[in-house]
Amino acid sequence: MVMGSATAFNENKKYLLVYTGKSDEASVMNYIKEHDLIKHPGLFELLAGKTGVWKRLKPGRFEIKKGESLLNITRMLRNNRQTAVKLVINKLRTKGDLASTIAKNFEADSSEVSEFINNPDSAAKLEVNENTFMTIVIPNTYTLYWNTSPSKIFRRLKSESESFWKKNNRLDKAEKLGFTPDQIYTIASIVEEETNQQDEKGNVASVYINRFRSGMPLGADPTIKFALNDFSLKRIYEKHLQVVSPYNTYRNRGLPPGPICTPSSKTIDAVLNSPKTDYMFFVAKSDFSGHHTFSTNYAEHLQHAKEYQKALDELILRKQNAAKSAM
Repeated sequence: MVMGSATAFNENKKYLLVYTGKSDEASVMNYIKEHDLIKHPGLFELLAGKTGVWKRLKPGRFEIKKGESLLNITRMLRNNRQTAVKLVINKLRTKGDLASTIAKNFEADSSEVSEFINNPDSAAKLEVNENTFMTIVIPNTYTLYWNTSPSKIFRRLKSESESFWKKNNRLDKAEKLGFTPDQIYTIASIVEEETNQQDEKGNVASVYINRFRSGMPLGADPTIKFALNDFSLKRIYEKHLQVVSPYNTYRNRGLPPGPICTPSSKTIDAVLNSPKTDYMFFVAKSDFSGHHTFSTNYAEHLQHAKEYQKALDELILRKQNAAKSAM
């Protein structure tokens, strides 16, 4: 029985989570029983005691494969062979989103992670503030242990961010554009929200860079959604532009105080490598391809905007008529 299959589940694998402060025999056995990990928990408990597991067990996440033997399981626990967590970070908009993502993957819960993120002292140690905190997060996949503390997780993210900026002349490129890495990251966050088309992200970036340099308000709709904390908005109306917030780039000149999402490395590079243009405006193309038409002056932009609005109104009307016909 010690060498044969000892697992009690049908999945390919399950995890035994040993919490900090709860690596004692009673706590671990309760977890094993509650999650139906092992067929004969009593036998496992006896074997674990004889092999010294309870004296050497440490907090962590341990992967138990379907069909694994009691002997292999006890050896894994005794030797602290933890299974690392792959923290996958894609586009996140708020610090709350970041806290939730980390809490889903690690021992620390959302409140603990949020407390760290929103602590000015924690931010200061990472050389960021409440607005720029998200700039240390470069979307990627990070491998860490399940019981890694929030402070160590964010130190790792900070270290990876610093390595990212040191590669491919990114620091030099930012300096030549006249921006700090944090400012480039913030511009990239706006670009990330404006378009999914990689081939036009450079041009979108050039519009915002040109507006910034001219002293013109950025006028970026995604920043209004961020200011309102309402990312479901499909269109921005005049009433939305009245929101009082440093992230309202219609009322405030210059860049917002921090990013509005975590942009991909490709988007950051698109900003750093953005072409020099005279573009000051852009609007979605009337063919609904997801691409945009760029303009150097407002009159030209207004004409393209009218074309898009006309096409949009016609599309809405067609959908309404189709819905009526289907009734």
